Amino acid sequence: MTASTEVLLNVEDLKMHFPIYRGLLRRQVGAIHAVDGISFDVHRGETLGLVGESGCGKSTTGRAILQLYKPTSGNVNFDGSNLIELQGEELRHMRRKMQMIFQDPYASLNPRMSIGEIVGEPLIVHNIATGREVQDRVAHLLELVRLNPAFASRYPHEFSGGQRQRIGIARALALQPSFIVCDEPISALDVSIQSQVVNLLQELQEQFNLTYLFIAHDLSMVRHISDRVAVMYLGIMVELTDSNSLYTNPLHPYSQALLSAVPIPDPILEAKRTRTLLEGDVPSPVNPPSGCRFRTRCPIAETICSEQRPEFRELKPGHFVACHFAERFI
Repeated sequence: MTASTEVLLNVEDLKMHFPIYRGLLRRQVGAIHAVDGISFDVHRGETLGLVGESGCGKSTTGRAILQLYKPTSGNVNFDGSNLIELQGEELRHMRRKMQMIFQDPYASLNPRMSIGEIVGEPLIVHNIATGREVQDRVAHLLELVRLNPAFASRYPHEFSGGQRQRIGIARALALQPSFIVCDEPISALDVSIQSQVVNLLQELQEQFNLTYLFIAHDLSMVRHISDRVAVMYLGIMVELTDSNSLYTNPLHPYSQALLSAVPIPDPILEAKRTRTLLEGDVPSPVNPPSGCRFRTRCPIAETICSEQRPEFRELKPGHFVACHFAERFI
């Protein structure tokens, strides 16, 4: 799995704010800052892991990139086109190149449709195939994800969680996309099934030169599948670097705290290791802290952290971090 230097996706200062309305007149009294100004690139053929606590904006980022949510501001440049500026038929045409694998395999499949109808629907909607062609294509897609083509006449309730997620993967592959957002595709699955799904995703990536944005909580799995990893906290990106650099030398205190919670399979090393415990709760995205978002829980925060928002800067080649004191950890 080798990523090229060609940039397939470029996200610039992406913001996604959800308005809060109250009263009989439905006046806006605030906004939830789900994603609050993040920028990054994804190269063709690579897997970019996106990690962080629940509610930090990971899934919202993926949906805003695909225009399932209309971003509040920013630019999403995909394969030479700014998706923010596209509407109607132009955006519909671009959707063939980008797909999504959803988190919940039980909620993302229509229980009233057969598996053949679910996997074949994209082909019909985008006028790719009709009649017998759809059936042949569906059979081929089910074989790709290690399912029996004879299952096409069955319904979602007849399958396990892992099989349903494979059906979701087959649906995402139907239009032969170049970019797929994997929104925590293994979090709802048994541990024994997770590795099978991840291995399948890697095989499909090598076979079709796919590019993934892999959103997950499991940091050990993200290390296994990702070329680079981005860490989000409360709507912003705090660190971005290649997988090995992040796991061996994280430069942001939040990244260090996350990685200290990952268990090590060696009991001797695990006993010697010190955990970084964060105090307090995650602030509300309705009214995030001034300056650095992480300062209210950061063990090294100083006065400047409340006064100035740290710049997302490149400290080492390819290693970006948003912390005023990141040089301490180099």
